[in-house]
Amino acid sequence: MKTLTSPLAVATVLSFALTAAPALAETSGEGEAATNRPLSPAIINIGSNIIVSAEGLEELDFIAGQDVLEEEDIQENLDGQIGELLDKLPGVSATSFTPGASRPILRGQDGERVRVMVDGLGTADVANTSADHATSIDPLTVKRIEVLRGPAALLYGSQALGGVVNVQDRRIPTEVPEDGLRLDALTAFDTVSNLRSGGASLDVALGDMFVVHVDGSYRETDDLEIPGFQLTDDLRADLLADAAEEEEEGELEEAAELREAAAQEGFLPNSATETYTFNGGIGVILGDTTFGASAGYYDTFYGIVGNPEGGHHHGEEGEGGAEEEGEEEETVSIGLEQWRFDFRGDIALGGGFAERLKVRAGYSDYTHTEFEGSEVGTVFETETFEARAELIQSGGGVIGVQFTSRDFEAVGEEAFVAPNETTQLALFTVQEIDLGGVQIEAAGRYERVDVNSDTVGVERDFNLFSGAVSVVSELQDDLGRIGVTLSRSERAPAGEELFANGPHIATQAFEIGDPNLGIESAWGLEAFTRINVGGAAINLAAFYQKFDDYIFLNPTGEEEDDLPVFEFLQSDAQFYGFEADATVPLVESDGFDLSADLRASYVKANLSGTRGGDVPRIPPLSLLGALEADVDAFNVRGEVQYTDGKSGTEGLETATDNFTFVNLYLSWRPLENNQNVVLQLAGENLFDATGRRHSSFTKDFVTLPGRNIRLSARVSF
Repeated sequence: MKTLTSPLAVATVLSFALTAAPALAETSGEGEAATNRPLSPAIINIGSNIIVSAEGLEELDFIAGQDVLEEEDIQENLDGQIGELLDKLPGVSATSFTPGASRPILRGQDGERVRVMVDGLGTADVANTSADHATSIDPLTVKRIEVLRGPAALLYGSQALGGVVNVQDRRIPTEVPEDGLRLDALTAFDTVSNLRSGGASLDVALGDMFVVHVDGSYRETDDLEIPGFQLTDDLRADLLADAAEEEEEGELEEAAELREAAAQEGFLPNSATETYTFNGGIGVILGDTTFGASAGYYDTFYGIVGNPEGGHHHGEEGEGGAEEEGEEEETVSIGLEQWRFDFRGDIALGGGFAERLKVRAGYSDYTHTEFEGSEVGTVFETETFEARAELIQSGGGVIGVQFTSRDFEAVGEEAFVAPNETTQLALFTVQEIDLGGVQIEAAGRYERVDVNSDTVGVERDFNLFSGAVSVVSELQDDLGRIGVTLSRSERAPAGEELFANGPHIATQAFEIGDPNLGIESAWGLEAFTRINVGGAAINLAAFYQKFDDYIFLNPTGEEEDDLPVFEFLQSDAQFYGFEADATVPLVESDGFDLSADLRASYVKANLSGTRGGDVPRIPPLSLLGALEADVDAFNVRGEVQYTDGKSGTEGLETATDNFTFVNLYLSWRPLENNQNVVLQLAGENLFDATGRRHSSFTKDFVTLPGRNIRLSARVSF
């Protein structure tokens, strides 16, 4: 199907562009001078604001679970991995596999059910394939992050069934900077990892129409400092028992190594990271119409923290097999490189049925090498092309088309997934009807997915239909809105779920895919409210998802290559939970403001049928309370972050204890005429508490960071 769908997608994008040509010519002919004013708002347009104000549509309310992190939030929560940066948001956790690799988890979903994007297009890496694979994003040059949870995510692809993280950067300019120049920079240093980092971006105007952009970043850390022992008490006890057995058998050297591993404390061995990026772009500003293109390079090298209970175990959970006699454990590390090329067009159509046409396209060449010591173990390669076009309606609404092609290959000892190709072609729309105080909002998406592997000799085709309908009512006295959303989402099984057949050390399993897996679907019901009363902003959302044919890994009880065998199966499942946050002003006076920030989230998930039981690695209850004070040029924020403990799932995971982190942030804006120059001193986990994230495969031997003091500076001119 690839030869059929590709021309269709290209033809669709070209037809949109040809339709817009007369309007573009008219806009260009006006000779209107370009300015740095914002462009007309769009409707849930990837790459623009989530909250929108197009004519007849102030906000798409079925985005019940949404958060936006601006530059000041990114500076405050700065981390090299996007999952750790977002983990304080309601409904968000992180895989926390190792300091160099941590993806976001949204409402208990991750991997193939969470779509991480850069300015509206997928990251085009292999982070969804395994938890030990990093996401190719460096937060040092990011200007904004949007997080969507719930049915709104269906607009962005079937892989977004759990949610969307959209990262916006500056690599394609969309406006002429004031005074012809804009500089943004962020640098940070810390104590817990000996962090040395810095990133900067520069926009330079070349006349009234052209803007050139360059940016780059560098980040380096040493082994992460942790409180107490690296291993859990149970894992330490297992190692000490094994050491005693080895000693009885006269294997004194092996016994000493096991005792040394059990005594490891204070830092995580082999957790250092090094990352750098370069990007360049150009923007053409023609009044309200813009075009642009960019090229970028991402490079990272990071260690994989090993499980001392086994040999080459870079990330298993549960009991690992013993290392073969005479075989030394190799230090495992990952080197990742990505070249990326992007195009963006935003064309003003001059009114009528359509107001704007937005086009995005990107190509990525990605290589990821796993090293065992200095030897190459496994190489993952993928080439990805993605294009998206959105026609913005003048009266409110959007019609769009999206195409993605992905060619994946893995070669080496841990190439547990056969080479495969995936193509996706989708049509989507969102509309709103205003009935006076009540809005009805509807979204729909059709997607054709073709997955094939010549190596296995299997080709699968899937037709997916997804939709959402919201009914939203305005509360009296402009207090806010309350609404309910019904959604239906479908997802095709990924190549990894269809074609896996081999040892996957990251999950300590021999994984077996099923080429006959069917479509995974879910009915969702969500109730939400957004209230503004007395200066307080309160957001509440409760959700329920009923999955049919939920795809999961099931233990068979057998072993292969000294690893437990897991096979991909399908069963019904249900997920339910809530998210809440509130910002409450406590004191407002001249020169002094004090407010409270409260957040909470919870998710429960279980499987039906013969498997039954809880879905493994679901984040537990999390609570956050903060007081924030603004005093002239200073901002002070104190946080208490609580994460509940959770029992284990037999055969799949171990239990975790609750933990509490106390954080303190002091920010200073030294320039009265420029509030975008900020110096910050942060103290995180001030009481050096031990924290293990339940959603992590490696929680038994990878703890969260200990006490950390971080100094950072952010400037924008």
